[in-house]
Amino acid sequence: MPVETKAKAERIHALLLERYGQPQLRERLDPLSELVLTILSQNTADRNSHRAYEALRERFPTWEEVLAAPVEEVAEAIRIGGLAQVKAPRIQSILRQLAQEHGALSLDFLAEMSVEEARRFLLSLPGVGPKTAACVLLFSLQKPAFPVDTHVHRVTRRLGLIGPKTSAEEAHDLLAELVPPEHYFAFHVNLIRHGRAICHAAAPRCEICPLAPECDHLNLNRQASS
Repeated sequence: MPVETKAKAERIHALLLERYGQPQLRERLDPLSELVLTILSQNTADRNSHRAYEALRERFPTWEEVLAAPVEEVAEAIRIGGLAQVKAPRIQSILRQLAQEHGALSLDFLAEMSVEEARRFLLSLPGVGPKTAACVLLFSLQKPAFPVDTHVHRVTRRLGLIGPKTSAEEAHDLLAELVPPEHYFAFHVNLIRHGRAICHAAAPRCEICPLAPECDHLNLNRQASS
C-alpha cells in the first residue's frame, strides 16, 4: 500500500473525527447474537433490523427455540426487517450447522481463535460474507477487522482510497491494510455517518463536505468542468 495513500487515510480519519467525533462502542452482544443481528441488518435500516432482532428474541427467547420453530414462524417474527423469507432459513441453517458440528448454539469459541481462523470459520457458515464476518469480529469479539458496507464502499472509492473498480469484497483487505487497526472502529462508523449525512449515492452534498480537499471524485469533476 503506497505511503501517500496511508497518509491520506490518516488525514481523512482526522477530518471525520473533527466532524463526527469519536464513536462509542455500543453494548457488546455475544458473537452468535451479533451474527444474527448483522444478518437481519442486510438491506434494511438499522432501526428495523434492531426491531426485528428484538421481536425474534421476544418470540423465541433461546436459539434452540429459533432452530426448532417452523421457518414460517421465524420469518413472521423478523418480518419488519425485510427479506424475512431469505433471512429466516439462513439463520436456521447457521444454527443447524452449529448444532451438528459443535453440539452447542454458540460462537463463543471464536474468541480463542486468531482473526484469520475466526474469519474463515464465519465465512464457512451459510450466507455469511466478508462484511458480516467482519462485523462479528469487530463489534462482538473486538478483533481487528474492517467491515465494508455500501456507504464505506461508496465513500472510499470516491475519496480514492480504493480504486474505482474495487469490489466491496476486495475492499475489506485493502482498507484493513490501509488503516491502522486501532482506528478500524472509528473510521468504519464515521464513514457510514458521512455516507448517510453528506456523501449520498445519488446526490452527494459536495458543497458542504469536510473531506472535499481529499476527494478524488470532486476534484475530477472540477477538472472536467473547467
